[in-house]
Order: sequence, then C-alpha cells, then structure tokens
Amino acid sequence: MLHGSLHPDFAPVGVSLSRILPRRGPGGASVCVYHRGEKVVDIWGGTRDAAGNPWQEDTLSVSFSTTKGVASTLLHVFADRGHIDYDARVADYWPEFAQNGKDAITVRHLMCHEAGLYAISDLVEDASEMLDWEQMVRRLAAAKPRHAPGAAHGYHALTYGWLVGELVQRVAGKPICELLASELAAPLGLDGLFCGVPADQHHRVAQLFARGFGDPIDQRRANTDRMIARAERWKRRLASVGMGWDPTEALAALLPRGMEQLDFDGEAFRSASILAANGMFTARSLARLYACLAAGGELDGVQLLSPEAVKRATTEQNRGVGRVIPLSMRWRLGYHRAFALGARSRGFGHYGFGGSGAFADPKRQLSVALTVNSGVGSPLGDLRIARIGGVALRCADRRSTLPVTARATA
Repeated sequence: MLHGSLHPDFAPVGVSLSRILPRRGPGGASVCVYHRGEKVVDIWGGTRDAAGNPWQEDTLSVSFSTTKGVASTLLHVFADRGHIDYDARVADYWPEFAQNGKDAITVRHLMCHEAGLYAISDLVEDASEMLDWEQMVRRLAAAKPRHAPGAAHGYHALTYGWLVGELVQRVAGKPICELLASELAAPLGLDGLFCGVPADQHHRVAQLFARGFGDPIDQRRANTDRMIARAERWKRRLASVGMGWDPTEALAALLPRGMEQLDFDGEAFRSASILAANGMFTARSLARLYACLAAGGELDGVQLLSPEAVKRATTEQNRGVGRVIPLSMRWRLGYHRAFALGARSRGFGHYGFGGSGAFADPKRQLSVALTVNSGVGSPLGDLRIARIGGVALRCADRRSTLPVTARATA
C-alpha cells in the first residue's frame, strides 16, 4: 500500500514504486517528483525496520553516493558568491593540500574526478577511520595522487566528500553539517537533509536491508575476499585482450580494509559526516533541491544559485571510461549524466549504492528522487532509480502534449 499524494498525470510512477517494494520481508522506499515547480509525486510505502514499522513521510534513509550531488550543490553556492574559483588551486584554500605533488590540482579537478585521489585503500588501515573527519582530511592532504591532475578521471567514490567538504569548510569556517542546514535545508524548507544526523533525529532513520549488510561478519569478509580474487582474475583477462580498465582500481576506490565490519546502521556511522557516502535524506528533500536546479537555481522565490552558476556547474567536463567505473559517466562538476530506462535525458544528478538517487532535467523542468532501504545493491547502484526516472520522464513528456483543459481534468 502506498501513501502520500500523486497527480493523475504521474500515476505510472506510483505503479513503478509499488513494483520495487519488497513482496516478502522488510524494506520500504519513497519517491518524490517535481514538474514545472509543482510537486506532482510524494509517495512512500513498505517498512522501515525489521519490526515491520511502516515507512513514514519523514523517514530518512542512508543514500550513499547520492550524497555527492548534495555536497556538490553546497560548494556551488559558495562558488556563485565568489568565494571559490573552480580553476583556482585547491592549495589556495587549503595550504596543507599542496604536499606530495598536489600543488597543481584545481577545484575543477576535484569536482570532475580528475585529481587522482580516489584510492581510499592508500589512506586507511581500517574503514572505521573514515568516521573521523579531521584524520581523513590530514591523510588526504599528505596523499600522493595516482596520476597527474587532468590526465585521467577516476570516480572518487569515498574520498570525494572530504575533498569537497573540507574545501567548503575552509572557506565558510563552519562544520559541514551546519552548512548543509543553513545553506540548503533552511532556505528551501527541506524536511530531511543530513550528513551527520542529529541525536534527536535518529528515530527517523530507516534500517538498512541491502544485500550483504545483514550477513555475519565472517560471511561478509569471505565475500570481500572473493571480490578481490575475482578482480585479479578479470584484470589478467582484460589485459590479455588489450582492454585498459583495471578492476582492482575500482576496489581501491570502493573497498577499504575492514569495510565488512563497519556498522552502517550504528549510531557512530549515522552521526559521522562522510560527505561522499552517508547522507541521510527524504526523497522529498532531494527532489525539492533538484527542482531548484532544474528551474535555473530558483524555486518558490528562493534563489539558491544564479542561472549562470547552474550552467557552469552542469557543463560536461569529460567522457569515456574512467579508471574506477567502466562506464562513461559524463562528469559535470560533481554530477553525472541522468541515466534513465526507456527515455532520453540530458539531465544531471547523482545515484547511489543500493538504489537511491536524484536528478534534474532542466529541459523538462523535472526532478526525481528515490530513497530506499532494501534491495540488491552494487558498487554502481542499481536500476531502480533509472526505472522510476524513465517513467517520470515519459509522464512529463506526455503531460506536455496534453491541452491545458485535459491536464486540468486528467
């Protein structure tokens, strides 16, 4: 059973959400869609924990890499105000960053994944160290990149958050969790946009049921060992046929030692700020944020960014297969192309492990967001946001062809 509100023109989105909810076992999800500045879909269903408590309209869910799109938007706010120059050296704002040959890395290199600092495995002995912001910032400042800036692109799956977040903190002089609240959530009236959930909001967080996370630690460790062995085999096979992509680089970016022991449902993880991976959001907040971007930076009288800033932020920076992801992500400044099934979009956004995601399509004045706490899960996310996004895009296209009277009575 779904709850919430749904415009008749977007009824197929409700059908799509009902199909991705678990038929057996725990798990829930929420979807929100804006079209031409109007909230046309705001629905949710399923359960938020193992006890079977229902998903609520204000349920927060960890959204993994979907967080990167939010973090990027925050940086663009400060760039639009003239506090950050995309082509300035990172070391101009963060002097310690110049160590180990990184003095030429620019803000743009960071934001389109061309800085060569994606290998989290080079930085930590155990994944639990990622909970300590200051420690991670020191290690990245001292890190040596895997390639020269701009020479390649490789998805900074975990390191992106500290790199971009510390840059913003240096400019603003405030903690990242406070800046998300004051610069994004408060102006737009968002009901759930956290990276570091306050103690009084933990009761809203959905339990995670993505495949593998509920397994015993020994089983998760064995799965990790199998992934490493499989990556080594594929590396040899791909090299033998002249293909340059190295799957062990993906593991270096995605799988620090001890990851299988990190408790993604624990209070420590929820309270930490891992700005590339542990944002806790409602679909409603994500969709409203991207609706603002889809409208050129202004929504309901609130101007978050200038139209020129949105254009700069969403201009494509590179193409081709990267060192970490064997797909052409067509990176913008912190966003990737909007992948959708059954529809074409030139939009932008960011999707996450386990199925969540959000994107904006300015041409259609559309934004779509999905948060979810169960499902398959993979390092590249899965197809649920692409499926729901495709349905929403088709609904928007059909709505645009209807006469005004038909739209009003549909």
